[in-house]
Amino acid sequence: MKSKIILLSILFFLTTGAISAQAKNAPRSIISTTALIRKYHDQKELSGMQKGELLELYIERIKVLVKTLPYIALVTKPGVTMSDLGIPDDSEHKKTLDNQAVGTTTFLDTTVEFQRKMMPYSDKVNLIAAILFYEGTLKSLHEFNDLNEM
Repeated sequence: MKSKIILLSILFFLTTGAISAQAKNAPRSIISTTALIRKYHDQKELSGMQKGELLELYIERIKVLVKTLPYIALVTKPGVTMSDLGIPDDSEHKKTLDNQAVGTTTFLDTTVEFQRKMMPYSDKVNLIAAILFYEGTLKSLHEFNDLNEM
């Protein structure tokens, strides 16, 4: 019985190590795959929501914008990798992408903390207007894609 447990444990650790090693070498997306809006809203729909729900939508849109806008000259959709764009997938470029991801995460953590503490004091009408503005900006990325394909 002990030998089966030891054997299964060894197999588990070897499998975990192999999967982890493959994940480190897998190409990373330039734009985070979490930079997606699940649903766009209209003013009437937003007006029926509570302020807490609006705050979460507001924060979600800020996150998507921060994870997308700095890269639109390269790519506008999540899932595109450096090698897809012809950027060498070497250690220098990976390090640059990693440093950018760390900087973005740090910025977003600070921004979200600020938003959660300060935005509850904003007027509901202003939150709605900001959400609609952010959503309009995100929708305009589709137009940017169309211009880029000409």
